[in-house]
This record gives sequence, C-alpha cells and structure tokens, in this order.
Amino acid sequence: MVARQLDEQIAGRFAVGRRLRVLDVGMGRGTQALRLARAGHQVTGVERDATMIATAREALAGQPEGIRERMRIVEGDGRDTGVHFLPGSFDVVLCHGVLMYVEEPDPLLAGLARMLAPGGLLSLVVRNGDALALRPGLRGDWTGALAAFDTTNYSNRLGLDVRADRLSTLTAKLAGIGAPLHTWYGVRVFTDAVPDGATPPDDLDALLTAEERAGRTDPYRAVAALLHLCGVRG
Repeated sequence: MVARQLDEQIAGRFAVGRRLRVLDVGMGRGTQALRLARAGHQVTGVERDATMIATAREALAGQPEGIRERMRIVEGDGRDTGVHFLPGSFDVVLCHGVLMYVEEPDPLLAGLARMLAPGGLLSLVVRNGDALALRPGLRGDWTGALAAFDTTNYSNRLGLDVRADRLSTLTAKLAGIGAPLHTWYGVRVFTDAVPDGATPPDDLDALLTAEERAGRTDPYRAVAALLHLCGVRG
C-alpha cells in the first residue's frame, strides 16, 4: 500500500522519467530503497542496525550493476543526517516505521525537512495515535482498549514499548518545519488484526483494492493502524 501511495505522489509531483535523488532514513532491509533504485532513481539508504544493513547489502549485491551503482548504503542514525549530507540534497525523503522508536521526534523531523530541495516530498509512515484502541478492541481485549484511549504509548508486535503519533500533532509539526502536509493515507485499515505470517487469501487482489480505497476514504482512513503522511518542502 505504501509503495502504491508513494508512487502516486511522486508521479503527481515530478516529471515523468526524471531521476530523483532519494534518501531513505531507517531503510531497514532496504525494500523501498531497492524498489526505487530499480525504478531508475539515485537512492541513499541510512540505517544503524548492523543486521538490517547486512540484509540490505546482500539484496543489493544480487542486483544488476546499473542498480547497484544507483544505491548507496550509509551506516548512521537518522537524527544525524546533517553530518552526512548538505541541506537540500534530496528530492524525496522517506522515513517509514521509524518515528515510533524515537522518544522525541522533533529534531529528527526538522533534520529530514532540511534535507529536502524546494518542492521536495517528505514521506512519513507512523503508528496512528488516534486509533490505538482499535486493535485490542477487535481482539476482545476490553481492558487494553480502554487503556489505549488516553495514551500514545503502546507495545508493538515485537513486544517493544514504543509510541504513536496523532495526525493533528504531526500536521502542526510539518507546517512548523517548512514541509506542510500535502496529503495523507491510512494503511492497514481492514487487515491490522490479521496475525503475522497468515496465509494470503485467494482474493488478495480484491483485498488490496479494498485497502487502497479505504486508505484514501473518510472515515475509514482515520482508524487505520498506520498513517502515511506526505509533506512538501515550501
């Protein structure tokens, strides 16, 4: 879903065929970074976890030479982008699934915005702080659901204590750092309660189509497990 949404925003903002400078902060295994490199863009991935870096490098090593030349991996913390790159160095900056692990996200967000060239696109994927009660509620955990209404802290599927972000709060923060919110989507509206590793359904295409439509349609997108926010550098 995130890839489809991101491609939609890139296609609507940049000329067809333009090779973009992309920064993926907290790239993990490099799934999005490698996908964008395959599409012809110049991609830099930043990651601090050694295991993730090794996985990403292994995946990159199996690609044709042209793709390998378009992707660079930097070992580092997303909060230190200013150490590695000059302001305005990128057309697109991704930060997907990272903010929930950052206790104080403001410096990270400000640093990401500084990396964007004028008109550049900032893509964030965060846990939806306005819908934390939904997952325990759908599982019949009424105590957990009640507790989730009054907090943005939660325990994720890895058992880690992390945090979520509210749409209104992030909207204000993006405006404050010069990359105001352009549009936003919901991610995992219907499928958040599906166990990890579950067998894909036979009608997977229909499921994806339903998720994609719900992710852009009110009121469904507001209760998605994740939010995909797209800001644009003024």
